[in-house]
Amino acid sequence: MEEFLIVDGYNIIGAWPQLSKLKDTDLEQARDKLIHMLAEYQSFSGMKVYLVFDAYMVPGLGKKYVQSKLSVLYTKEKETADELIERLVTNLMGRRREIYVATSDMIEQHVIFGKGALRLPAGELLVKINQSRKEVRQRIQPETSTKRNPLDGKLNDNMKELFERWRRGE
Repeated sequence: MEEFLIVDGYNIIGAWPQLSKLKDTDLEQARDKLIHMLAEYQSFSGMKVYLVFDAYMVPGLGKKYVQSKLSVLYTKEKETADELIERLVTNLMGRRREIYVATSDMIEQHVIFGKGALRLPAGELLVKINQSRKEVRQRIQPETSTKRNPLDGKLNDNMKELFERWRRGE
């Protein structure tokens, strides 16, 4: 089953303590950090992630680009992030698809739930991202052994004895 995650960018930035604090001094850096985190999560989870930012007060036709295989969308002039998210949910709905929307906006959660998508509160998404990061770290860390010689457990007694004689110069 295909899985999609649509993320309300500014809502998540405001809800996650680390990004909320960062946005007060550098909103662009907070956006970039969120993009990076979601790109990593998309790679690990296998979900297709859409990150939506509200450009309601910015003139233009909206913007869509891909960064690190993550689809980043900005709304059109006079369009809210909620409207774009609802349109995405409607367009993506179909057979054998599960759509999640990450936002802490309760009204938006009810609307997208009514359209058949599943809601994912901001805090829950952060837990999932942190868990996936932990799993990735565990997978890529080399297995550490308490033994000084990792071959010791793989050699038979005759080979161990031979190597020991060579070490001593016998």
